Amino acid sequence: MKLNELSPAKGSRKALTRLGRGVGSGTGKTAGRGTKGFNSRSGGGVRPGYEGGQMPLHRRLPKRGFANIFRKNIAVINIRDLKRFTKGSVVDAAALVGAGLVSGKRDGIKLLGHGEIDYALDIKINKVSKSAREKVEAAGGKVEVI
Repeated sequence: MKLNELSPAKGSRKALTRLGRGVGSGTGKTAGRGTKGFNSRSGGGVRPGYEGGQMPLHRRLPKRGFANIFRKNIAVINIRDLKRFTKGSVVDAAALVGAGLVSGKRDGIKLLGHGEIDYALDIKINKVSKSAREKVEAAGGKVEVI
């Protein structure tokens, strides 16, 4: 068998029906769309979610909760995540993004105190918890809230 001898299996390929090619074709005049109505028109057809005038599902279901439009998106990191930085290095927003600890759009970064650290780091960050500040300063580092 050669590439030029390949062909699809019998019955697997079917020619498209050509619509609107005269009454003798069987699909002429209205082209199988019926007479009049929204679906017979060019560009006709209902939008997604339309239920023929019945109250749509997304409007029948109860709405719950509250969406705060002033919500701040704060990225959270822990002391244990700072192990990838070397002793004495400056840890700021750019360093955290570079290390892959923070990504996406955010309104600030907060350091939490989960984990331990045993070497000094210079941390410049938006928010810090009390326990995280104590652990960093006990290890000889400093925390600056910017």
